[in-house]
Amino acid sequence: MNSPTPALVTQSGARRLPRVSLLLLCAAYVLPGLVGRDPWRSADITAFGQMVAIAEGRTAWWAPTLGGVPADAALLPHWLGAAFIAATAGFVEPALAARLPFALLLVLVLALVWYTTFHLARTDAAQPLPFAFGGEAAPVDYARAIADGAVLALMATLGLLQLGHETTPELVQLFAMGLFMYGLAAAPYRHGPSRAAVLAALPLLAGSGAPAMAVAAGLGGLVIAWKSRYPQVRAFAWAVAAATVAAVLMGLVLGAWRWRAHGLGLGDLPGIARQWLWFLWPAWPLALWTLWRWRRHLSFRHISVPLVPVIVALVTNLAMSGSDRALMLGLPGMAVLAAFALPTLKRSTAAAIGWLSMFFFTLCALTIWVVYAALHTGVPAKPAANVAKLAPGFEPTFSLLALLLAAAGTLAWLWLVRWRTGRHREALWKSLVLPAGGVALCWLLLMTLWLPLLDYARSPRPWVKRISALVPAQACIAAPGLPPATVAALEHMGRWRVDAGPAAMDGPCRYAMQVTRSQPLPPAPAGWKLAGTARRPTDRGEFTLVYRRQLTR
Repeated sequence: MNSPTPALVTQSGARRLPRVSLLLLCAAYVLPGLVGRDPWRSADITAFGQMVAIAEGRTAWWAPTLGGVPADAALLPHWLGAAFIAATAGFVEPALAARLPFALLLVLVLALVWYTTFHLARTDAAQPLPFAFGGEAAPVDYARAIADGAVLALMATLGLLQLGHETTPELVQLFAMGLFMYGLAAAPYRHGPSRAAVLAALPLLAGSGAPAMAVAAGLGGLVIAWKSRYPQVRAFAWAVAAATVAAVLMGLVLGAWRWRAHGLGLGDLPGIARQWLWFLWPAWPLALWTLWRWRRHLSFRHISVPLVPVIVALVTNLAMSGSDRALMLGLPGMAVLAAFALPTLKRSTAAAIGWLSMFFFTLCALTIWVVYAALHTGVPAKPAANVAKLAPGFEPTFSLLALLLAAAGTLAWLWLVRWRTGRHREALWKSLVLPAGGVALCWLLLMTLWLPLLDYARSPRPWVKRISALVPAQACIAAPGLPPATVAALEHMGRWRVDAGPAAMDGPCRYAMQVTRSQPLPPAPAGWKLAGTARRPTDRGEFTLVYRRQLTR
């Protein structure tokens, strides 16, 4: 016999979020940053550099390299970006072309979270208690309201904000995990699509660089299918088993099986705990509340299905000593769990979440506007001086379109605050509207008002421009041991030929490069002469040493 559900929801509380409002909020979250910016340092430029090298024929599709050194084993995401770059060559800038399919994947992740939650909320165990005299929420209306809350919870989660807007393999992994979760959730209702989703999701996850997580998720899905109270879900177990085997084979064929785990020490735990606190905010307190309030329902589908990706991501994060990119794969499941806390929250708790979000994001937006005004007018003087100190050499540029978009987003935020406090107070998703809207607002402001500054600070282009004063165009640069992100920036933005192999200094290149933080600077290698040094505008401690080969007579 099922335990009584803790959810009490009236029909008025199960009203859905207006579709136009939800779509506009999703657009404000997904679209900013799509156009007009460079790939940023580290993983973003590394993945893009590999994609553009494949598309331009500078490296092989099956065994790509950067600077002659084998690159990341996550082939499927790099093929996706390279295919879009090659297909749109000549009329779409490569960085935008690579970004387009990943923006679409982010949209699909939001959609998959909605449909996953919708199907899970339709199960009998997830439905609210019926009232003695009627008036409880209709099953479908309740499921829609919970699904709206899950999408808002995902957009409000801080960890997805930057990583979800990059062109890295982890976004394909996120999509694959969301697709797998949807397949498990839809199994009782959509037999064909659910099987197709699972059979595609796990091999895609493995081919995107996470085969171990694919196998772990598949094993968790098998347990859920075998123990399900639905006969059609128990019959669905063969599809999960086949997908798990396919994931193993896909990882072997594409060479994705790599040991990425690092030793976890006790000294790592405080940092990982802090990471979880901010990365999973505000979904984690709601998810914990769900596990407590629905603790007698942990074996039921609406709790066990989202728990699979959450547990897999948390364990992988620990095994990889706090990898935020592994942790990101648990966000869809965390958002679904957070949504099921909504029908059990007290009104005072929901109001506290709203007020806290209103003050926090309003303050963040005000800070962004103040710094923007200081950059263009010099008033107030202190923020302008701080920017000049942290980003020396930056010259602000004015864009009327960016200003209008930022103003429109700010007005929309003020309207949203007014709307949230004045109407729909009984809607289930009410407590997550302001957190999701605040994240979307701040991202919009950063990608409009602050985009030139962020591009200057995080793009390798200013650094490459300084290198170009020391190295002629089309030259060959020996750069043994240089990070892949640096090699990708030199190859794409500088158009130099880079040899990053261990024996590069003995090769034919006339120029060489070394990055150091030591003072005084190390002496030039034998046979080389220091041609000059360059520094990144926002990193004063790192020096790039450029050497020129000494020609012997």
